[in-house]
Formats: sequence, C-alpha cells, structure tokens
Amino acid sequence: MPSTIAQATTREDRAAWIAAAGGLKAAIAAGAFSKPVDLPLTEALVLGLMRQGVRKYLMILGHGSTELGETLRIYEEAGLIRGYQFRNEVEMAHAGTALRWIYDEPCAVVTSIGPGALQALAGSLAAASNGVGLYHIYGDETTYGEGYNMQQVPKPQQGLFAQMTSTIGESYTLHTPQALRDALRRGAATVFHPWKSGPFFLNLPLNTQPESCRIRIDALPTRPNWPAVNTTDDATLQAAADEIRSNAKIAIKAGGGSRSASAALTRFAETAGAAVVLSPGSTGVLPDAHLQNMHVGGSKGSISGNFAMENAELAIFIGSRAVCQSDCSGIGWPNARKVININPDPRDVQHYNNTIALCGDATVILERLTGLLKDTESVDKSDWLAQCAAQKADWVRFKAERFATPVIDDPMWRRPALTQPFVLHAADQFARKVGAVKLFDAGDVQANGFQIVEDNAPGETFTETGASYMGFAASGLIAGGLADEGRYGIAFTGDGSFMMNPQVLIDGVEHGVHGTILLLDNRRMAAISQLQNAQYQIDYRTNDGVAVDYLSMAASVSGVLALSGGDTAESLNDALTKAHAYPGLSLVYVPVYYGHDPLGGMGTYGSWNVGNWCAEVQEKYAQSEI
Repeated sequence: MPSTIAQATTREDRAAWIAAAGGLKAAIAAGAFSKPVDLPLTEALVLGLMRQGVRKYLMILGHGSTELGETLRIYEEAGLIRGYQFRNEVEMAHAGTALRWIYDEPCAVVTSIGPGALQALAGSLAAASNGVGLYHIYGDETTYGEGYNMQQVPKPQQGLFAQMTSTIGESYTLHTPQALRDALRRGAATVFHPWKSGPFFLNLPLNTQPESCRIRIDALPTRPNWPAVNTTDDATLQAAADEIRSNAKIAIKAGGGSRSASAALTRFAETAGAAVVLSPGSTGVLPDAHLQNMHVGGSKGSISGNFAMENAELAIFIGSRAVCQSDCSGIGWPNARKVININPDPRDVQHYNNTIALCGDATVILERLTGLLKDTESVDKSDWLAQCAAQKADWVRFKAERFATPVIDDPMWRRPALTQPFVLHAADQFARKVGAVKLFDAGDVQANGFQIVEDNAPGETFTETGASYMGFAASGLIAGGLADEGRYGIAFTGDGSFMMNPQVLIDGVEHGVHGTILLLDNRRMAAISQLQNAQYQIDYRTNDGVAVDYLSMAASVSGVLALSGGDTAESLNDALTKAHAYPGLSLVYVPVYYGHDPLGGMGTYGSWNVGNWCAEVQEKYAQSEI
C-alpha cells in the first residue's frame, strides 16, 4: 500500500489507503487531501457523498451505471461504503425514503436510465411529498450525441431526463466532471434542507463517469448545519398572543412539521387552552389520552377532531401544508375568523386569509408564545375544552363499539371475517407492547389506521399520506435491515398495496429484515369502493374475483415465515406473537370484512373536493372567510 495518498494511482490503492487512515474524515483532518488529486468522476462523487454522511447505496445496476458500480465495489471491499441490491426500483426508492425518514440515515438510490430510472423517479414522489431528503443517481445518455442511446427517451432533444427529474425535485446533470463541487453543494442544500428536504437527482452521463477530474476532496461540501430560523418580530408575536388571549374557541392543527416540536406544542396548547387536531402524519405529537388531543381531523377525520375544526373561531396551524384532505379542501374551518400560522416557509405561512404569519422554527416560536401567555389574563376557555372533551368521549365510545365487534359475516368470503378496525387496533396495541415501529400503506388500511392508532410520541407511526403510494409500507420495512440500529417493524398493508411490491419478500430476507407484513385482504380497493358508494351508491371496477393464496406465496420464499391471522382475536394475537419471535421476515395474512355494516369501518366526517361533491365544496369555499 502506498505511504501517501499522492502515491496511490488506482481506486483500489486510494480506497485501501483511506481505510487504513481511519476513514475519509480522519484522512482530511490529517491534511491528506489538502491538494488536488486526479481521479475518476465516480470516485470523486463517492468521496464527496461520504463527506455528507452518505455511505449506503441502494442499487439496481444497469448499462448506464457499470462505472459507478465498479467504484462502489472497490470502496465496499475496503469497508468504506455499503451497497444493497434490489429487485424493483419503486421498492428501492421507498426503502431509501424510509431509511432516511425513520432512521435519519442519508443514502443514495442508484439505477440506470430508461425504465429503471422512470420507476425510481415515480417512487421518489413519496420522498418529495413527505419532505424526506436522499440522493437519486441515474446513469444518463452520453454527451456526445453520437446517436440514440439505448433506453434513453427516444426523442431528438437534449437533457430529457434532466427535465423530468427537475420537475419532481432539484436536479443536476454532471455534463462536466469539474462541476461536482457545485452539484454536491446544491444536493446538500436539498437533501438536508431544514424544513423542505426532498430527493436530489444526479444524472451521470455514461461517458463522463470514467473521465478524470482534478479536485480537492477536502473542498467538497459537507452536510450543512442549519440554524433554527425565526424571522418573526416581537410586535407580530405579541399580536398573536393577544388573539389567543381574546378568543374562547381555539383549535390547533398540528401538521407534519410539528413532529419535531412535540414538547413545545404540548406546553403551548396547555397554556393557550387550545384543542389540538392532528393530521394523519402527526399522530403522537400529543399523547393519545391527553385531554386536549382531539385526534385526526379532515375529510376522513374523527368525531372530535372535526368538531374542533368546525367550531373553532381561531385556527392555529403548526407545520401544516393545508393538504386537501387535511383541511377538507379549504372548508374545514367554517367558523374561524382569524388564523395564526407557524411555518418556516414564507409561502406556506401565508396560505390562509386573515393570517398572523409567524415565520420560523416551530419550537422557537411556540416557546416564545408560551412565555408571553404565561401569568396573563385571557378569556375563559373551560367551556370550549369541556365541549371538546365531550366530543372526544363520543369518539372513544365510537371506537370501542367497533373494537368490541371483531367479526362480521362477509358476503364475499361467505363466512365470518375479522373487521379492519379490530385488526388494526389489536395490531396497534401489540406494536406498542413490543416497541415496534408501524408503517401504513395507502388505501383503506391507511385511512382506518390513522383514525385508530393511539400513539404517545412522534415516530411510533409512519404513514405515507403525502403521495398515498401503494406499496410503500412493505417496501419501507426493508429499511430496518439496512439501518445501523434497525427496529422491529410492522407493515400494515392491503392486498392491493402488497401486490405492488411483492418482491419485498425476497429483498427482506436478503437484507436481514426483522419485521412483519400484516396483510389485510378484502380482495378490493376498499377506500375507492366506499367513496364510489358514498357518491354514486354503487361501486365500479374496484374489486375482483381472483383468489390468491398469499400464505403459499410467502412460504415459497426461503426465510419467510407465513402465518394465518385467522378469524378470532386469539388467532390474530397468536400469529402476531409468533411473527415477532421469529428473527427474520414474516407475513401474517388476515381476510377482513368489507360491506355496508357501519361496525366494519371508522366512517368519514369531513368534506372533499372530489367526484360529485365538487360543486357543493367549491360553493362553500367561495364563501369561506379564511
């Protein structure tokens, strides 16, 4: 091995030298990279990403990424990075999203141009919609224009993949290897953005990947350290405090951006005398049993959450993007006359009319507001909180009635079947007992799930409501096998969502996942069937008559434990217990009820600008004050 990095002439020599030096950070600290070095673009890229903490690569290598693959092979053999092979690019994108979202481990998704990149690009929508930062690296067509490249977009136009990737998120094509520093600076600003992170797309032309570039490795940008932003002046903050003191009926809408401000939000809500309404992605920001926690509100919502939204006269939004279903397509606050919006984004903070905009970090602003409200007089909030508490008691009774009815005769199964509310509640209770992280897939399982879970802290549940991407939960379960300290996880999924990415059974075993896929089968897209019935009194093309033996499918993969959840509380609990005890990947299969019996679902409580409801919703929106 060469004595200095300058004497290293091959990738193998450089990787071995860096490893012997104690890693890249130690080598840079020792001054080894204080002068420019000549090395292939792909190697410089891998070293640059290492500076930002990216050491895990999820990959499906193709003809557009063999050069990058060779660099990754060499650096993995030296113990500096880790590569993971996948079988589907959508699944891979979801696993990378979950790795960053749940475990805060930045990573890179690698594939080639063509169908593979298009699938990864589609999967990146989950990261973009939920504000999760990670790198997507796609091999791209050559820069020489010598003729059509296989799998490129077959159109005589330059940079078509760059156009597509820049539509979903921030994008950079390394047309010139010397632009790497700029690319990584922009990448870091996107992947590690303090409130709107997302996927950053690096397009690597086939012919620039092996080109040599001269670059100072210690000058490549590191992960940025963002200070807590607070641009709200004292006068505006005081105006907000005055509004809170003078209003008797206050409801807080806690969006996904409130997850990191849980403790500050709780203190503020208690001091302000405000009811707290959750979004699907913010369960746990207040403990479930907290008297001021009204549960989820919105187009699905809950009795108590929607009551608070519909009757509040002052609405306080914290880290919320005002997604259509979350605020009932803009008409969820019919009695609100004033809005206080806490958000670091200067555009999102001004979404509503009559807004006092508190632009900045939620924790900082909430602590300042709480300080202004302490030991000062305000109108009596006790009657409002008593009304909300009564509605919450009704919601608790409503849920208990469904949990006490575990089985209903099912017309399709032609026998008694467990209900989704019962299964989801039982599995939620089990997950809390064993400390499992819960991942929810799109569809009816997800919609019932965020009404049912009884989280006491953020991070107990991850539900992909940003894009409602079918197949996310089971794919995301793989992140537990990739993480440095993975947690046991339960992926709650329906039959339709599971079949979007069934190769999880193989990759889950390959990557050592300890987790369970809880598959609820009603042989239909129940969320859409219910919507069709609610709007048009009949469902259409949202179910099928094809029976699938999911237990045999799962058992056919070596290393997967396949279990039946049966049709009783005892059989379900027994299956969940055995699945948890199994050291690998398991699948628990549960046929569930679908039908018109109200005890078989959790109901809907708000409005939504969709289907034949549009005219009524839009008329109400036209009259909305905020």
